[in-house]
Amino acid sequence: MAVLPYDLLLKRGHVIDPARDLSRILDVAVSGDKIARLAPDIPPEQAAKTVDAAGLYLTPGLIDLHMHVYLRARWSTLLPDDTALAAGTTTVCDAGTSGWRTFDDFHATIARKSKTRVLAFLNIVGQGMRDGAAGESNEKDMDPAAAAAKVRRHPERIVGIKTAHYRPRGFAALERAVEAGRLSGTPVLADNSILTGSGRATERKLLEIMRPGDIHTHMYNDEQIELIDRATGRVSPAALEARKRGVLFDLGHGGGSFLWPVAVRAMEQGFPPDTISTDLHPGSVLLPQVSVPNCISKLMCLGMGLEDAIRRATVNPARAIHRFPELGTLGEGRVADIAVFQLRTGAFAFVDSRHYKRSGARKLECVLTVRAGQVVYDRDGRSFPPWQTAGE
Repeated sequence: MAVLPYDLLLKRGHVIDPARDLSRILDVAVSGDKIARLAPDIPPEQAAKTVDAAGLYLTPGLIDLHMHVYLRARWSTLLPDDTALAAGTTTVCDAGTSGWRTFDDFHATIARKSKTRVLAFLNIVGQGMRDGAAGESNEKDMDPAAAAAKVRRHPERIVGIKTAHYRPRGFAALERAVEAGRLSGTPVLADNSILTGSGRATERKLLEIMRPGDIHTHMYNDEQIELIDRATGRVSPAALEARKRGVLFDLGHGGGSFLWPVAVRAMEQGFPPDTISTDLHPGSVLLPQVSVPNCISKLMCLGMGLEDAIRRATVNPARAIHRFPELGTLGEGRVADIAVFQLRTGAFAFVDSRHYKRSGARKLECVLTVRAGQVVYDRDGRSFPPWQTAGE
């Protein structure tokens, strides 16, 4: 039997690859775990398996920069393969659930065993996250040198440093995370409240401590940063200046960090997220039904175009974690991580983190996911053979 040039062929889909400013109807051919060819009208006879993608959108596999997937840490974690792949998300970054003391166990029990590509922001606290925030306030367990050393030992897996849930006054946790980022040459993913009594303010955090390339998650939650000035209703001058400096702003939806009043005002004033992430955990997976396509749908509800939203879920996060062009594009020769979407039109309700709803006319839904050349999710059985051929 002759060896066919392609293992998988996705035909007649609308390919969106923002990294290459590509948006057109094309066939995508896969050989092994790599993208082999993008072209019109590739003959189906050249592929072992062909999937008709007419009327659907094909994008690079989505990248979720903020998720929690280390099961031996907090109760509020999830298995990546149970949630990400069905959303077209082929790469997730565990956001600080493991620290430099616990990363090796996380690497052995979760990251290496998942079909999903699992990367990590390493918690500045050695023990990582535990139930309750007290452990993440333990300054004695915040060792920038030890964290940076762990990053250097695992550059293929650790993409940066994370700090969150710090209770004492001031910025000790963020400052130590930034020092670890400086020592390791990686970005910091920051999550610290500015609540009354915290001794923390948006201006100092964004303009004095965070560096260009560092990422502030939970941007549409007014407890993390004052993105919308409470006095004027305008985007904060500190946020505008920080963006000019190169600080990145991440959605980080979660169970408490996407609020319609903040998101609406920010989008109306031209302040969208640089990257789209979910902060997915048990408190957000069911209600308000958080996934990257769900977050994209909410941003489209606020006026963002589909291609622009896909950019913020593919090439932008790949660049933010210094993984482009390895990830975030459908370029020939790149890893065959592909998401296939249906864009539904109708009347849909989208819920924010406080369970208020807003109506939208478009909803993006994943129908098929390819990870490293293998179909790992197929909602409608598009890649399955007819039952009559069973046993042949």
